[in-house]
Amino acid sequence: RIPLSTHHPQTSQWVGSKARILVLNRVDMITPAVRQLWMPWFREQGETPYFTNAQQGKGIREVAQAVQEAGGAMNQRRRDRGMQPRPVRAVVIGFPNVGKSALINRLLGRRVVESARRAGVTRQLRWVRISDQIDLLDAPGVMPANLKHQDKALKLAICDDIGEASYDNQRVAAVLVELLKELENTAEDGLLPESPLKMRYELDPTSFTGEDYLHALASDRHQGNVERTARELLNDFRKGLLGPIPLELPPPSSIQS
Repeated sequence: RIPLSTHHPQTSQWVGSKARILVLNRVDMITPAVRQLWMPWFREQGETPYFTNAQQGKGIREVAQAVQEAGGAMNQRRRDRGMQPRPVRAVVIGFPNVGKSALINRLLGRRVVESARRAGVTRQLRWVRISDQIDLLDAPGVMPANLKHQDKALKLAICDDIGEASYDNQRVAAVLVELLKELENTAEDGLLPESPLKMRYELDPTSFTGEDYLHALASDRHQGNVERTARELLNDFRKGLLGPIPLELPPPSSIQS
């Protein structure tokens, strides 16, 4: 849903010349049409994206194969130097609550690390042997020291990728309404469900600001309880109950090409 906002600016610096495999998890949260837009865009950036749904196991085999191929190249270099092959050692880097632990569990085929759809579940480094060829280091989510762009911080809050104590539910829910209205007005057909808010809550957001819509929805559903309404809206979005909706699309030039 937010592949740009969840890209850590220091990843290239950390990885250096080592092999890197880009995994975009929770592909079920976007439409196939959106996925088809992102694939060529990432390739333009020199990346090969692997789309997964770690909860259901989709795309996991391709990721495992890519890791093994990267390890094969590494071990060939070791053989060329007269060294013995060894398992690939890889660290799983990503923002909080993007599905890193769920990915590891799927690669292993059983639950070995705690996984849940909330930020902050993984709290320490832990090596996990996936096979005799792959060792993975499960790491806590890594956030930039400073989130310089407020719009990115709000998208992270909407998708529950930062702790709830760091944001206001009502403000974030109002921003979500505005983002959905903007996407409806600008996105091409097939990129997101039709009128997701109207279909879910039977209240059209067109004539409302995000904040006004939240208050109107609160009056309609929860006797004016705006906080409860904000939490409900955010949870519905996060669970996919509004449909498969991206909050980011590739730059317009990539879409047009």
